[in-house]
Amino acid sequence: MDAASAAVEEVPVWLEVNGEPAVTWMCTPDQLEELAVGWLHGEGYLDTIDHLVRLRPCASDLGFWADVPPERLAAVRGQARRRVLASGCGAVSLFLADPHATPAAPPPGEPPAAESLRALFKELFRRGQRYNETGGIHAAALVDGDALLFHAEDIGRHNAVDKVIGAAVLGRRRVAGLGLLVTGRISAELAAKAGRAALGWVATPSVPSTLALAIARRAGLTLVGRAVSGTPHVHRTPAP
Repeated sequence: MDAASAAVEEVPVWLEVNGEPAVTWMCTPDQLEELAVGWLHGEGYLDTIDHLVRLRPCASDLGFWADVPPERLAAVRGQARRRVLASGCGAVSLFLADPHATPAAPPPGEPPAAESLRALFKELFRRGQRYNETGGIHAAALVDGDALLFHAEDIGRHNAVDKVIGAAVLGRRRVAGLGLLVTGRISAELAAKAGRAALGWVATPSVPSTLALAIARRAGLTLVGRAVSGTPHVHRTPAP
């Protein structure tokens, strides 16, 4: 086997919001528009695609200029967020790693039974072209309980999540109550993104972190660890 074929592509992609640098991702260079829109959604710059005034790709570099309404920009800035180094990718995140910063919500949905979860993950892995070629990749998918709706692969697990949420936002698909499959552990940032999107549940073959569990309880989000085992670990939000 050619050594180059065993490497997964990783490139920097930048985003400016209303003319100011916002983030640079180290990512897999596909579904980049979805990545940008999903990140903007997760950071609170937009709730729907109608909040995105314009998204322009750079013709000479991998990057985007995004324009959002001034009130959306002011709302994000007014949250006085502090920068946090995410545990998953080492990228600088702008979300506040505090469970109490997550909006409280009632539990919106239940994950499917163990057999159905295994079938969904089997389909997720079947679609993983880059994973099957290299192994060095993460994947995510939005599901309705029966089928995969949006799927993405990326060298960063959080990027893959942004890509599938961004794809749903671009497609004007309501994401509230949907499920999210991820191939890596459920970190705090991932739980915060899922809570921000009002997803019903998140499942992984791995496990959630303790901070992810705290954020999930605040957001009314169910987390499922060891999801491809015969006995998944289901962490439900206690009834108020």
